[in-house]
Amino acid sequence: MYQLKTRSRSYPASQPLVKIFLLDFAALVVRFLTRRFIWEYDPTLESTYRHQANIDDEVVTMEILDTAGQEDIQQKEGHMRWGDGFVIVYDITDRGSFEEVAPLRSLLEDVKKPKNVPLVLVGNKSDLDHVRQVPTEEGERLAAEMACAFYECSACADEGGVVAEAFHELCREVRRRKAVQGKARRRSSTTHVKQAINKMLTKISS
Repeated sequence: MYQLKTRSRSYPASQPLVKIFLLDFAALVVRFLTRRFIWEYDPTLESTYRHQANIDDEVVTMEILDTAGQEDIQQKEGHMRWGDGFVIVYDITDRGSFEEVAPLRSLLEDVKKPKNVPLVLVGNKSDLDHVRQVPTEEGERLAAEMACAFYECSACADEGGVVAEAFHELCREVRRRKAVQGKARRRSSTTHVKQAINKMLTKISS
């Protein structure tokens, strides 16, 4: 039995930090962190792993929360509040897991404010196309409805590094959202300062 250990290594505080909550399929975390598939491993409940990657010529530190899907609804909501971005995973050979995606997205929007949180949709087990229950087109349509990136991959046989690309794209989206929010906050702050100055000038002139 293989046990994936949590990362205790520290990284410079100046590096961008992206907190990612993986909704089910812990095998993707193993593939992403170790670049291999572990047939049997002991998933430690509510473990947080740190991983450093160079994304678009910038070093980014990812903090990935893996609960192996064992948390109750209150714990899941707490994890959603913690995360910056989310990877929603379904099994292409299991129609039921695909049908759970929409309720998960609704829960995310109820918990996170504002809505339209950064996320990617991933269809896992693409190596089992012969027993597929969810066509690729359905995954693409759902991702379009959710306005997020879509990937099909296999934690077992990750050809082309699709798993890593899914995590990297999520980091890009988190960074884009944070940049937009930062500009909005600066504009708001500038507006408040101008209003305060105008009030002072009005009082002085009167």
